[in-house]
Amino acid sequence: MQLRLPIAGFFIVAMLTLQACAQTAIRQPAPSQEDAPNSIRTLGPDQRFTTLASQTVAGRVRAQRAGQAVSILALSGGGADGAFGAGALVGLTRSTSRPQFSVVTGVSTGALIAPYAFLGSDWDDELLEVYTSGRAEHLLKSRGLGALFGSSVYSGTPLKELVDRYATDALIQAVAHEASTGRLLLVATTDVSTGEPVIWDLGSIAMNGGAGARTLFRDVLVASASVPGLFPPVVIRVQEQQALYDEVHVDGMIAVPFFVPLAFVAPAREGEPSHATAVYVIVDGRLSESPASIRLRTRSILSRSVSAGLNHMLRTTLELTATDAELKGAQFQFAAIPVDYPQLNSFDFRTPSMRSLFQFGYKCAQAGRLWTSSRNVGRDEANRDDTGTSQPNQCPADDEFIGRLAVR
Repeated sequence: MQLRLPIAGFFIVAMLTLQACAQTAIRQPAPSQEDAPNSIRTLGPDQRFTTLASQTVAGRVRAQRAGQAVSILALSGGGADGAFGAGALVGLTRSTSRPQFSVVTGVSTGALIAPYAFLGSDWDDELLEVYTSGRAEHLLKSRGLGALFGSSVYSGTPLKELVDRYATDALIQAVAHEASTGRLLLVATTDVSTGEPVIWDLGSIAMNGGAGARTLFRDVLVASASVPGLFPPVVIRVQEQQALYDEVHVDGMIAVPFFVPLAFVAPAREGEPSHATAVYVIVDGRLSESPASIRLRTRSILSRSVSAGLNHMLRTTLELTATDAELKGAQFQFAAIPVDYPQLNSFDFRTPSMRSLFQFGYKCAQAGRLWTSSRNVGRDEANRDDTGTSQPNQCPADDEFIGRLAVR
């Protein structure tokens, strides 16, 4: 979730943007008792949404997939840096070490990757095309003077068209099929009116959305990736049991950098191995800033401070998630772009940059150097360069900073 200096500044005004967008929301019903950060919004066969506690959903999944090991993949936000996560998944396929994840969650660019991670290696070619074909180069289409009076600097049309191109009927049907087996595909957006994350069950939308399933599926993905101030918010019509109303949603990363529904991480039963549940997190960005010279100007100092704060939030979320998962007996592994990887810009959608980062993730995963875990960090330290110096473009598993973060 690394944000370079020009980008981090937009988050300074994110709350102001949310306030302005909130004026268009029409949300009359009061929140239910289950409207909590850990709740999941699922679509029923009657095409009405119900918000359920994650514990309730987890219980259903465990009952439907009784006796099967649980594996969870969480994909973070990061803009163009999502090419790293996309390449990593394809590299895991080539190394024959890619699990079939029981639960896949995504935020922002991670939400765009999530359906392909959920569907598995048969969809690797589509994932490769999304992040390396060059179509993303046109995402930043300026609105010109319209930006002065509208809700965003850039038009939302290119992002919507990109998602619409790949969220095909075939993809929706494939997601519906996998969801019918009890697997879960979850994506986070931020509700402008409440400022809270909303977790959408995309599998239920694919199964029960009827003729409007593809449109709703697409709108949730677009909303999750719509950085406030840069892209316009997305209005989503929601029908619950007793009401029909519009909500305004923006980038899920405003509320959460990534999310692991820990209700699905059940303690191992007696006689089961402690690694029966596995949690994987792919961070599409760095976990720390590279040293840089900063001009003593308000904008530079404020941007750098905001970027550093977001990094600390990401690391804190990562550490808390790892601790909670391992306390429940789960195996926890994560990957992030090493600090020494050449300078990143989360909105550098140029094709050469994205292809290079895709290949980096691919090669590290294929070589078995993607994941870091507190359970193997000691062994990995022994395998690192004796000089103790970092090497250019080293893989996540070889990165000194990532290795230190894994030690608790």
